[in-house]
Amino acid sequence: MRTRVVRIAAGVAALGALAGCDAAERDPALAAGGAFDLARWEIVDLTHAFDANTLYWPTSPGRFRLDTLSWGEDDSGQFYAAFALSTPEHGGTHLDAPLHFAEGGASTDAVELERLIGPAVVIDVSSEAESDRDYQLRPRDVQAWEREHGRVPEGSIVLLRTGWDRFWPSARRYLGDDVRGDASNLHFPAYAPDAVRLLVESRRVAALGIDAASIDYGASLTFAGHRLAAAAGVPALENLRMLDRLPPVGATVIALPMKVAGGSGGPARVVALVPRD
Repeated sequence: MRTRVVRIAAGVAALGALAGCDAAERDPALAAGGAFDLARWEIVDLTHAFDANTLYWPTSPGRFRLDTLSWGEDDSGQFYAAFALSTPEHGGTHLDAPLHFAEGGASTDAVELERLIGPAVVIDVSSEAESDRDYQLRPRDVQAWEREHGRVPEGSIVLLRTGWDRFWPSARRYLGDDVRGDASNLHFPAYAPDAVRLLVESRRVAALGIDAASIDYGASLTFAGHRLAAAAGVPALENLRMLDRLPPVGATVIALPMKVAGGSGGPARVVALVPRD
């Protein structure tokens, strides 16, 4: 019960940040009637567009498809467009629900919104990944971040910046290999399992995110990071972009996946609000 209350409180605090005020006083930046003043925030879109170039796991049997159902004038002479879309759950910017790696874990539609809206913690390992494309975030990296910025807050959304979004949509550069149907030679940075354990069990974060293909590094055979996060009920956000536009602390993340009943994941629109001051 305490954990859920803390997470809800974190979500409420994040929404308070969205309103630019705390519970003690009304922010004068709010317009008449309490309207939210977006001019005080930079909105950063952390989402790759879904299209024919969208990257998927090499063994994924499908890719993104957008088939035209209608385009042009209808019977009344008015323009009308409609499409049918198809995509595997796990590709492009997407959510991994706990069910993805934990039997009985929350499905996509059951992931608490308090885990998907909250304060962002951005840990930057782009320089380490530049020299080692198999680099894994370690507990010492988290502790080094905490010495500079304070303890990772409970209920926060941790985003690992590797700089890998600059390689999108080249499968060879982004994944380390572009052979369809073969995931045995992938190389990209991510979280080490012991860092995942620290964050989900000790720091009790709400979610993990990364600007690479997986929260487990490319050469992983066991996906231990996924399993640890899923066992703790922690979802993951993968294939993010533009994390360099976010400060280490102070931004708010809003991650809204497609609400797929019973799904193990799904495409997500992820944005961050960064205070202009």
